[in-house]
Amino acid sequence: MRWSGQGLDSEQPDALPGMARLSNLVRTVSTPEFAGMRFHEVLAKSALNKVPASSEMPFSWTINPYRGCSHACTFCFARNTHTNLDLDAGNDFDREIIVKTNVAEILARELSRASWKHEPVALGTNTDPYQRAEGRYRLMPGIIATLADSGTPFSILTKGTLLRRDLPLLAEANKHVVVDIAMTIAVHDDELQKSVEPGAPATRGRLDTVRAVRESGLDCTVFMMPILPYLTDSRDHLERALEQLSAAGATSVMYSALHLRQGARQWFMQWLESNHPELVGTYSSMYSRSAYAPKEYRRWLADKIRPIIRRHSLERRSIDPATSLPRSSRERTLIAEELPPSLVQATLF
Repeated sequence: MRWSGQGLDSEQPDALPGMARLSNLVRTVSTPEFAGMRFHEVLAKSALNKVPASSEMPFSWTINPYRGCSHACTFCFARNTHTNLDLDAGNDFDREIIVKTNVAEILARELSRASWKHEPVALGTNTDPYQRAEGRYRLMPGIIATLADSGTPFSILTKGTLLRRDLPLLAEANKHVVVDIAMTIAVHDDELQKSVEPGAPATRGRLDTVRAVRESGLDCTVFMMPILPYLTDSRDHLERALEQLSAAGATSVMYSALHLRQGARQWFMQWLESNHPELVGTYSSMYSRSAYAPKEYRRWLADKIRPIIRRHSLERRSIDPATSLPRSSRERTLIAEELPPSLVQATLF
């Protein structure tokens, strides 16, 4: 069983209303270790998601092993995706997690097709692949091994310190394909971080993860995203943040100001009213016409942060994620151990 060794509060044959539309739903699980949360295990029909040709993203495909995220970041842009299942973009996004239990097996099928061109694949562009449930479901090792074995370059963006578990596998994969690792660390105030990202690992733990990534021989970009207007954009906060990232060994830093899409906007503004009511009017004005901060603010932020990034030598170098390294027939022990079965099992438990 996926939850072997755990006492289940419930293994529910009935699902939430929106779940009824998922013909591939296997079961819904609750467990004391994840109080207040439910996991809806599904058999995925596909693993790879095509990025629109019009996109400026440096990757062509994405993989999302989970929908919903226990990090519970108040500003998460992916919140509104939960409404497609008749779940709300607030508490349901944080607590009702869809788990694609067979994602590695399906991915292996898709990558084995003659039509696969080994284009770059990104993980963590929607919800975090190293959120807490990954410690139990352990989906990422199979995904990593399958991508590396097929000669497919990939990137991972995460806030999850659980990434450290897979560093030996990622280091081995990096010998065969380009592996691009990035950590998101935007809030360098412990009290504020715990309030605005209540389910995410603490900043200190993420800094330690950057160190571990670098010690494993991999580069590690840090995403300072989002920078929160009038909360984390002071010179003192930015100086402290960049100093800590440099000390942790970050390879480079990317940043952007907060943007508030549908779903995230309502949830974040609710948080703001409870925690910083003095800023509600300012934010309402800033984001009245667009999900993005005004151009004037973004220029002001760039003028302030870019010199600090340069001073710490943390500018993002130009890379081509599509460039894969020569594949080797040797030293593939960890990859071979994590490769999924060639066929999807008829039952998962």
